[in-house]
Amino acid sequence: MAEDRRFPILVGRQRQTELLTAALVQAVDGASGSTVLLHGDAGVGKSTLVAWVERAARERGFTVLRAVGTEAETDLAFGALHQAFWSLLQRSDALSGHQREALESAFGVRSGTPSGFAVGAAALALLEQAVRTAPVLLVLDDLHWIDSSSATVFAFLHRRCAELPVVIVGATRPDGPAVQTWSAEAVDVPALPQEDAAVLLGTCYPELAAPARERVLTEAAGNPLALVELPRQLAAAQQRGTAPLPERLPLGRKLERMFTERLGTVTPEVGRILLLGALAAGPDSGSAEWLRALADENAREILERIEADGLARLDPAGQLVFRHPLVRTAVVSAASDTARREAHRALSDALAPDDPRRLVHEAAAALLPDDDLARRLQEAGHDLARRGGEAEGALLLERAAALSPSPGDRVRRLTAAAVMSARGGQLRQTAALVEELRTGTVPPDVAPLFSYAVVYADQSHHVDFESSAALLPAALDTLTAPGADTFGGLVEQVYFKLLLAASYTDDPWAWRALERHRENVSEAGRLCLRAWTDPAPGAADDLLATAEGMTEEQEVGAAWLLLWTASALDCPVGDLWQRFAGLHGYAIEGSVAKARAHQDYLLGHWDRAAVCLREAEIADELGYHTNALMFRQYYAHFLAGRGDEAGLREIERSVRPTATRARMRYVLDRLAHLRGLVALAHRRYEEAYAHFCELTPPGRLPGGPPWHHALVLDLVTAAVHTGRHEEARDHLAAGAAARSAEISGRHAFLWAAATALAADDEEADAAYRAAYAVPGAEQWVFDLARLRLAHGAWLRRRHRPGAREALRAAHHVFRRLRATPWAAQCEEELRAAGDSVALPQDGPPATDPSGLTGQELRIARLAATGLTNKEIGRQLQLSPRTVGAHLYKIFPKLGITTRAALAHALDGV
Repeated sequence: MAEDRRFPILVGRQRQTELLTAALVQAVDGASGSTVLLHGDAGVGKSTLVAWVERAARERGFTVLRAVGTEAETDLAFGALHQAFWSLLQRSDALSGHQREALESAFGVRSGTPSGFAVGAAALALLEQAVRTAPVLLVLDDLHWIDSSSATVFAFLHRRCAELPVVIVGATRPDGPAVQTWSAEAVDVPALPQEDAAVLLGTCYPELAAPARERVLTEAAGNPLALVELPRQLAAAQQRGTAPLPERLPLGRKLERMFTERLGTVTPEVGRILLLGALAAGPDSGSAEWLRALADENAREILERIEADGLARLDPAGQLVFRHPLVRTAVVSAASDTARREAHRALSDALAPDDPRRLVHEAAAALLPDDDLARRLQEAGHDLARRGGEAEGALLLERAAALSPSPGDRVRRLTAAAVMSARGGQLRQTAALVEELRTGTVPPDVAPLFSYAVVYADQSHHVDFESSAALLPAALDTLTAPGADTFGGLVEQVYFKLLLAASYTDDPWAWRALERHRENVSEAGRLCLRAWTDPAPGAADDLLATAEGMTEEQEVGAAWLLLWTASALDCPVGDLWQRFAGLHGYAIEGSVAKARAHQDYLLGHWDRAAVCLREAEIADELGYHTNALMFRQYYAHFLAGRGDEAGLREIERSVRPTATRARMRYVLDRLAHLRGLVALAHRRYEEAYAHFCELTPPGRLPGGPPWHHALVLDLVTAAVHTGRHEEARDHLAAGAAARSAEISGRHAFLWAAATALAADDEEADAAYRAAYAVPGAEQWVFDLARLRLAHGAWLRRRHRPGAREALRAAHHVFRRLRATPWAAQCEEELRAAGDSVALPQDGPPATDPSGLTGQELRIARLAATGLTNKEIGRQLQLSPRTVGAHLYKIFPKLGITTRAALAHALDGV
């Protein structure tokens, strides 16, 4: 029954190993990176797969970096990053002084307060240096326990390593925090099927009697850890079948209790060492020292006994490595409160006075209020936040609040913790703290901070904007009074929250307060206000100039403002959102993801439409329900563009009730626009015209956001097709007077296209060509295709040359975007022009509408029939490894994660 602990047994898992292998092959052959996230319950075998891919990577010559999350280290900012990158930092001679300082400050080697972006950029530089000699595998085990600061940097690296031979493999539990803003699909690691479970059990316990084997297979239900551990609990006679089995074997949470029961038999000396090892934090030196210092002269013998029992082992660095995270959890949960406090006290005494872990252990050991300890925790929490560790800093502030003798200090620290949690992406915790604070009295000196926390929770979590107009104007008045405490730049953040509420609800009180305080905020704040109220000519140029002139520190505070300004102006600034990626936790990353979703729609990247739904699920899981609503609304844009009425109705049913309750006029107006766009796709022009006139009557441009100006092409299209040529010209005249075409590049194109549609015959052809000539016209893929359809139809009806070329170009785009009703319009026009076939006759297109190549489409169709990679390879004369590499690229293109979903995804392709 012996098991080689260096190489855990791997049974089954063909799909998972295929995807992992494909990722490694892609890095070696294609020199491009990828990410695989293993997702499954405790004990299901994620760590075994991680060990397997580590070994496979080393055999292929990879440099392997590794970090393992632990419960004891979740509040140790950049602790996991330290584990993974410390060795690279020690060997590197290519970093600039600024980059080295950023990492060393994050790791606590030197003092300093680097931004999260600086740390991420320095880590990326280390990877860029490392891949010059070998591809890199970055393994992140127990990702659900990795500290938030490290997780944010890892997410930043994930987005920036696509062009590097870097493979990131993470393993996380389904009940842990979501992997924030990662575009990689989670690869489920389910329980083993019965056949594979029997193989694993037979391999580990070949002499297990049939009754015991059947019982273990039933109780384990395919959980590999249970299959390996449950037989260990049986007496030898029970294993041989000569003694009756117990009534029930433990599993799941009961499996954790099984470890607890095992711990009940250990001696106090063994239990003390296990508890110290379980509570110890920190990936580097110091572990061996405190183990030797705190154990007795029999320490080596005790450690050998622990290792023989299979509970844990001492690694060469002196760290106690547990057999499984459940063992660590069981050790801590089995200990009494007194024992845990004593262990924390011993650990704090064993650490250096300036070691940040010492303070954490001191706080955990404290039983009574301690003002000095609370003050030091508060200082440490703010220091962590300045280094990008807001989530961890909030935990320290909560502990400081619990140890505060003064009720006022307790409330002040909890208020700061609520805000810090929100900035760190821990919105549910913010909402809980706000509810707790509402039951007491908030000191006047932190009232603006409390208002901000309340609004943050209401806006983002509860989808409620009433408190915004009620609390934030007064908060701005207080913060901008002479000599007032600004709480480190809170004015700008409060201003943005009020601006967001005003944009969503069009509350006049909010707009007045924003106008009153416009001179108290930065140029980015003033620009955002102008963009959403009265967009001036050149607003997009002003946005780019403002962003270009900002320092890295200024960018952090202005990220929300700049991204929301870009959204207002329909300004695609890809490099802008890429600069913000990785700055902080979900607080900013969610805004980045929304900006990218909107940009994907504008630029015709409709193959990424499904990303909106995944982002909505992530947002809901994190408690950011307003973000989830907005992601679904962005998804509705893709559906409307494709003319998918049923899909739009379904999304509207999920969005409209909440938006109506929250009085989100912005969302409700957008839904009216999208219903009109669907009507246009199906040539119901009267219906479309009615929808658009609700939002912007012809000949009159109401004040407000510039997207009302951008309705010009839709309204003019509907007007022309319903014979309302005068109304169309009136609307264009109003836009000309407002200089709408000068707001941004997209506005310029839309107004030129609308002008062409409304032009008289003698001017129309020149107007169409003028629209094509607008700088950047080709980037507005869907809008340009609509212009070509209109132009081609105009040319055909007048028997002029060039109609077929314009119609074919539009048809190709509509097919790629899966905008079926629009493609059908092209086909009708082509047939009327004498073109009997709309599709090319020389074989299948190089890519189908989902973006699959011909080879990928063939592989996908074969896989959809149930063939294995080996069988597909035999038919196409490819290696199974190559087939797996293709499938690894196919799944995200189709927006799926399993082979079972292939048939549905390929329907109609």
